[in-house]
Amino acid sequence: MNIVPTNVLYNSYILKQNITSLNYTYPFLNVQIVGNSVLGKPIYVIKLGRGPNKVFYSASIHANEWITSVLLMKFIENYCDAYVSDESLYGYSIKKLFNNASIFIMPMVNPDGVGLTFIGIV
Repeated sequence: MNIVPTNVLYNSYILKQNITSLNYTYPFLNVQIVGNSVLGKPIYVIKLGRGPNKVFYSASIHANEWITSVLLMKFIENYCDAYVSDESLYGYSIKKLFNNASIFIMPMVNPDGVGLTFIGIV
């Protein structure tokens, strides 16, 4: 499956579309809105897995770091693909990882800043 594009200027609108598509395709994803930006855009956290070991990743803290959002979203897609296919990812069994770790991902901490990076597209 190829939901997350890696050849476009990524912004909060594409992020929202990707999260919606990923959550529809992989209903085991736990997607939550944990707050809103100053301009009212949702700030998402996506949880992968259900294990006791917890890890947190975030991206796009600063406006020009938008590419980090794409990387984390593509990781989520690859993780989910590997989970449903019962394959490994980067040498790790995703089924085992899913049961042993909870990975929390905030793919775009600063959606307002990312929007401003692209000629004022907010």
